[in-house]
Amino acid sequence: MKFYNDFGTWLRQQFPFRVQKLAVDAGFSCPNRDGRLSTGGCSYCDNRTFNPAYCDRRLTVSEQLEQGKRFFARKYPDMRYLAYFQAFTNTYDSLPKLQQLYDEALAVPGVVGLVIGTRPDCISDALLDYLEQLSRRTFLIVEYGVESANDNTLRRINRGHDFACSRDAIARTHSRGILTCAHIILGLPGEDAEESLRQAPLISALDIDILKIHQLQVIRGTRLADEYLRQPFHLYTVDEYIDLVVKYISLLRQDIVLERFVSQSPDNLLIAPRWGLKNHEFTDLLNRRFRSMMKPDSQHAQPSDQHSQQ
Repeated sequence: MKFYNDFGTWLRQQFPFRVQKLAVDAGFSCPNRDGRLSTGGCSYCDNRTFNPAYCDRRLTVSEQLEQGKRFFARKYPDMRYLAYFQAFTNTYDSLPKLQQLYDEALAVPGVVGLVIGTRPDCISDALLDYLEQLSRRTFLIVEYGVESANDNTLRRINRGHDFACSRDAIARTHSRGILTCAHIILGLPGEDAEESLRQAPLISALDIDILKIHQLQVIRGTRLADEYLRQPFHLYTVDEYIDLVVKYISLLRQDIVLERFVSQSPDNLLIAPRWGLKNHEFTDLLNRRFRSMMKPDSQHAQPSDQHSQQ
């Protein structure tokens, strides 16, 4: 039984074969990192936390993808791939340069589509024109880092744009018929569970097809780590976070595809929270909670009823 519209099931419906994302670091920067808006980037961000070993910006896009293919081919020789332009802001360059990089990825044998991670303030009508055409000849998802619907929080984490910017970029993208994903973080400084739940209907009202939800993690060497070590703020326990995610999902449109609920950073970089769970282990716990809520005598039955009425 499915308690939400999960990404794995949805992706299997898009293709007649097994598909795996391959991360690419194409050497981009961000406007809040290179000085155009500010420097230092988002206060929580260190791209080393999600770049796999085969993802090395010293290599070309093709070389990174070929290394990634070798990594997965040992287990799944018939696998096809989505090139995931993940690190930093992957629309932050001239249109000709972007076209060159995307076309290079699509020319790699076995690559059947693209996922492009970016910021809502780094999209233009000319780029959207190109992406609209691209989406007609290949599978394409554009993923926006929204992070929060609270402008005070966005300023505090040095995001460099407001929520209205996210809403506008997502609407413009989705209106072109492009699959559109949003990424949010639960537990940012100054945002408790009540604030996250206040924001859920705002996120649900966005023109998104897919949503990625992550818990806040404090990563060594970031400005957020300095802030946390000076004056620790609350970070969710596993049980607290599961409770929040269950309630958060109950406030979302049922047609939204939920791709992820947690992020798993390398142990040597992670300060807190140290849950010791792999992504699939957390998802198992979450689904177990949903199953328990379906029992009539469960103390968690009320949130489940809310979910069924959405």
